[in-house]
Amino acid sequence: MLEHVRQFDPELADLLNLELGRQQDGLVMIPSENFASPAVLEAAGTVLTNKYAEGYPAKRYYTGNEFIDQVETLAIQRAKQLFSAEHANVQPHSGSGANMACYEALMQPGDKILGLNLAHGGHLTHGSPVNFSGKKYNFIAYGVEKETEALDMDVVRKLAIAEKPKVVLSGHTAYPRKMNFSEFADIANEIDAYAMADISHIVGLCLAGEHENPVPSHDVVMTTTTKTLRGPRSAIILSKIIDRLQEKYWPGEKKNLAQRIDFSVFPTFQGGPLEHIIASKAVAFKEAMLPEFKGYQQQIVKNAKALAQSLMDNGLRLVSGGTDNHLMIIDCSKLPVQNGKVGAQVLEKAGIYTNMNMIPFDTGTPFKPSGIRLGTPALTTRGMKEKEMKQIGEWIAQLLQNPTNDALIAKTKQNVKDLTTHFPLYSELK
Repeated sequence: MLEHVRQFDPELADLLNLELGRQQDGLVMIPSENFASPAVLEAAGTVLTNKYAEGYPAKRYYTGNEFIDQVETLAIQRAKQLFSAEHANVQPHSGSGANMACYEALMQPGDKILGLNLAHGGHLTHGSPVNFSGKKYNFIAYGVEKETEALDMDVVRKLAIAEKPKVVLSGHTAYPRKMNFSEFADIANEIDAYAMADISHIVGLCLAGEHENPVPSHDVVMTTTTKTLRGPRSAIILSKIIDRLQEKYWPGEKKNLAQRIDFSVFPTFQGGPLEHIIASKAVAFKEAMLPEFKGYQQQIVKNAKALAQSLMDNGLRLVSGGTDNHLMIIDCSKLPVQNGKVGAQVLEKAGIYTNMNMIPFDTGTPFKPSGIRLGTPALTTRGMKEKEMKQIGEWIAQLLQNPTNDALIAKTKQNVKDLTTHFPLYSELK
């Protein structure tokens, strides 16, 4: 697939092949990463790259969009069908940009919004003070309980009633338990707030019924199209058409909720959409409609539970004592590695890719947090199951408990490479 790059730019081709080899020979366990299908990759590299299509289908600012309109409309129709959504915008370039567009459509600068504390599993765009979200809007953070390291919805409800935010935001990037989206929607309805969910991490689980799908109960739902959905690196926004709170918050506004979402994406924050990526999303949506997609999501959860149990059986402490979804967080504070940064670096030496992460009530810093976040979507894509999870959990525990044992690191790296040969990845790309 790199024949033209190889001929014109062999230096870059070499780097691309090295990255391919890293993915093939290692264990990718970062929960926000997955392996897109060859069809998804192929669609992202088409001649649609060449077309500038500012605007929306049938409402473009350039000519020559006859087929582009059909591609984007196909992606929209599939997204609406897949999620049972009233409206879908498939143009956002990324999750952060999609969240920005949602906030713009629902709030004015300085408005109050309730979101999950970053250190307790929230995302950077859920109100971090160094992010646009925390700078532009008044985020009130809810968090997990210290004893259980899980959310107490009664506490969240009391906070919402006391603060009366305009938006109640649910969703996470590092929370290993299920989120009760219907309760979040009930809280939002009780205080006349918008219910918004960011399901970027668990989108596949929601589609497969492993987790609740918030689309029916929420005003706006955002998701990236990578992670458990296995699409390209991008995002979409799903929403209701009619704004139930328009008279209260937007008196005199002629645009409905769907129109405000669209206007927030273009022209407020983006110009021309990436139509080659939108085509790639359309492929991913079709793949997610296949019967085997549900089985894949079920296996992600089974694998996560098996991996979590193996880690705990081998002496590691997990935040909240396990997982209900695709990810888990190892507490490294009392291990020889002392923090998640060192721990993740040790695992990387053995070809196991994870990421450092804050844990609830962390005494560390974002640059040296106490946790390691890891998950099972990419390993499940390769076909690995509970047996492999048990073995991988043992390897991880051994490395974190013996971080300076170079012989163990080397042996584990070879074991990892041997394991991956039984679960080939992108064989057709070499």
